[in-house]
Amino acid sequence: MTILLLGSGGREHAFAWKMTQSPLCEKLFVVPGNAGTAAIAENVALSPTDFEAVKALVLKENISLVVVGPEDPLVKGVYDYFKNDESLKHIPVIGPSKLGAQLEGSKEFAKEFLMKHNIPTAAYDSFTAETVEEGCKFLETLQPPYVLKADGLAAGKGVLIIQDLEEAKTELRNMLVHAKFGTASSKVVIEEFLDGIELSCFVLTDGKSYKILPTAKDYKRIGEGDTGLNTGGMGAVSPVPYVDAVLMEKIETRIVKPTIEGFQKDGIEYKGFVFIGLINVKGEPIVIEYNVRMGDPETEVVVPRLKSDLVELFLSVADQKLGDFNLEVDPRSATTVMVVSGGYPEDFEKGKVITGLENITDSIVFHAGTKLDGQNVVTNGGRVIAVTSYGDDFQQAIKKSYQNIDKLSFDKMYFRKDIGFDLI
Repeated sequence: MTILLLGSGGREHAFAWKMTQSPLCEKLFVVPGNAGTAAIAENVALSPTDFEAVKALVLKENISLVVVGPEDPLVKGVYDYFKNDESLKHIPVIGPSKLGAQLEGSKEFAKEFLMKHNIPTAAYDSFTAETVEEGCKFLETLQPPYVLKADGLAAGKGVLIIQDLEEAKTELRNMLVHAKFGTASSKVVIEEFLDGIELSCFVLTDGKSYKILPTAKDYKRIGEGDTGLNTGGMGAVSPVPYVDAVLMEKIETRIVKPTIEGFQKDGIEYKGFVFIGLINVKGEPIVIEYNVRMGDPETEVVVPRLKSDLVELFLSVADQKLGDFNLEVDPRSATTVMVVSGGYPEDFEKGKVITGLENITDSIVFHAGTKLDGQNVVTNGGRVIAVTSYGDDFQQAIKKSYQNIDKLSFDKMYFRKDIGFDLI
């Protein structure tokens, strides 16, 4: 079959890497892709949210499965676009409906869903520019640190965690009145801070059944020791060493099951990934957020641990036969370290030539922000390359990734040297 994958990051390169290993995948198109996907599939220079252009490509190339990587096309309704088009509706789309995608598209929608279905989450309230002063008063009722979340999509950067009350009030005004995150922060959710260890739980659902994928933990801050600004993620580890059977059972019964049942009760069509951002507070799992796609860079450690055929897995979702699918997982650990552009997550330069890729051995290189410039692979984003390795434990795997990163070079290259530091 011919498959279309939407997206251009490390997550999409990992999906492409795995799908092209399937005997079912005859041809793979990636919109728009990167230098990594260009080596194993055919990139097409379109926007994943230009649905008319995507439709033309699907019909021209006789594409029979569409896999959606990033959140933007899902929130804009790509699933519904296909479902409501006579010439496209027979083609399965792996991803939730527009209504389901609101779990990520609106922090307030997600919070209301959690409360409605009695899924454990932090206390919260939401505010707009009109109610900004009420928001400031609400902050006064909370203990520091203060958590401010832009309601809409802000490319993983719309969450602020602030220790000082006056600074929190200033930032709330910046978000609501001065549009710090554009329209994404026209509404802001303020919630109580939860102190614990974060982890990510990934679920694939066909709307009826579900499979829980390997656990992962990512590292969001730019600086070592989890300091500095939030990024889209600087590295990840799978499985998470402290997640035992007891915690996993709590996650499944208190969070995963009620989430999938909630889709059914609320009439939400959902055939795709649910990323549940959790925090383990004294052995009790609590939901921080939902995402409606796989995480990045967690995909770069979760997908390599799947032994099952990814295309077969997606088809079982499309046919609502996921309950019968036998998901096999590699028992080894996997780790990934993200190599980023100097200055990221703030201003950074693009177009830097990357050298040493051909020297990497015993690790998998997933491209994120790269593109081809003639014969050269050059930087084309903040997060540039993820280097993933296997090991008997995460320490062994991480060592391999760092050994291989030493073979890479580009101007102002940066990476964290302490991924996994808190798990030792």
